[in-house]
Amino acid sequence: QEVLGEDKLMAILKERELKIYWGTATTGKPHVAYFVPMSKIADFLKAGCEVTILFADLHAYLDNMKAPWELLELRTRYYENVIKAMLESIGVPLEKLKFVRGTDYQLSKEYTLDVYRLSAVCVSLQALDEEYLKVDAQFGGVDQRKIFTFAEKYLPSLGYAKRVHLMNPMVPGLTGSKMTERRRGSTGGIKRGQGEHWVKGCGNLSLQDSKIDLLDRKEDVKKKLKKAFCEPGNVENNGVLSFIKHVLFPLKSEFVILREEKWGGNKTYTAYEALEKDFAEQGQRLGVTVCSPEPVFGGHCVLPGAWPAPWVYAEQHNCSLCTAEPAEKSTKNSEPENVVPSRLDIRVGKVISVEKHPDADSLYVEKIDVGEPEPRTVVSGLVQFVPKEQLQDRLVVLLCNLKPQKMRGVESQGMVLCAS
Repeated sequence: QEVLGEDKLMAILKERELKIYWGTATTGKPHVAYFVPMSKIADFLKAGCEVTILFADLHAYLDNMKAPWELLELRTRYYENVIKAMLESIGVPLEKLKFVRGTDYQLSKEYTLDVYRLSAVCVSLQALDEEYLKVDAQFGGVDQRKIFTFAEKYLPSLGYAKRVHLMNPMVPGLTGSKMTERRRGSTGGIKRGQGEHWVKGCGNLSLQDSKIDLLDRKEDVKKKLKKAFCEPGNVENNGVLSFIKHVLFPLKSEFVILREEKWGGNKTYTAYEALEKDFAEQGQRLGVTVCSPEPVFGGHCVLPGAWPAPWVYAEQHNCSLCTAEPAEKSTKNSEPENVVPSRLDIRVGKVISVEKHPDADSLYVEKIDVGEPEPRTVVSGLVQFVPKEQLQDRLVVLLCNLKPQKMRGVESQGMVLCAS
């Protein structure tokens, strides 16, 4: 969407391939909006650029200082596997891609000294990463423009070269808030990459509905899409249209609306502008039913088959571009659910507090950090099996997608898995 330092960029490209980095703080689970920067990173790699992806694990630790280093290590490996899978799923060569952790260099004597030098003139430590990663350019969301201009202004004061900065657009979430990948360098909430501070506090169900996690089940994706903001004719802050524009068209180059013959049959768009025009001009009555925003997202798996069901998918029920006759309601339970292990949301968490249940001698009430903004309250019948002292600060395996249930008056938001 925007480039700072285009003249320098062109000068570098006349001499050699560009070195560029993109960073993300490993503070939670990646979701489908990561395809926005990934599609551009794919372009960089295909063009021969040397791309470094920085996992800002130190920044993730400093975000709340609750996640133990062991958990951050696992998250970093997970992020690397997910990003590789995303790029491989769209046919991108990875020979010129490398991954770096912030703790590989951010705790060094040299970096620490530069932090003190930079703090005298500027609060953004993100600028220093450009020098220590030895890149020509940094890539991020347009919301980071102020950080990038700080870097351009203050890095030369330390004797370091001014870098090029490339920015991609923001993507609205499904509910009209932001569904974007995590970043750091903001004062507003979840960090890094493109600006998810509009989705601060993801424990809120309405905010969870605004984004699609890469490992969401197909059924969950469909529910979120049915709740999505997609008012007929309204193209502002429309998460469905924005996702089609910035993710699907760059990856697939066409978009198909499925509809019955009586409404004109299937309609294929090869340019996003035509789709947006038809959606905005709803008075033309194209014969596509308006009720809920479920356009066809392609019916394909985002990641390779080895990963558990991260579908970007929606059926044609009431997909809408303009006002027409109401669509027939789909038969409830017409599609049998697959009973597969990938439906289990199993995570590693840290027990940060353990107390006896006030009304049950055989139950513990634990607070467990699984990387969400707030720890989960979990009730476990472990009093007779595990001493309280052995549970405190322990890493446990938690089943997270059970329906919350009250156990003797205390709502339990998961199940600790145990074995003997």
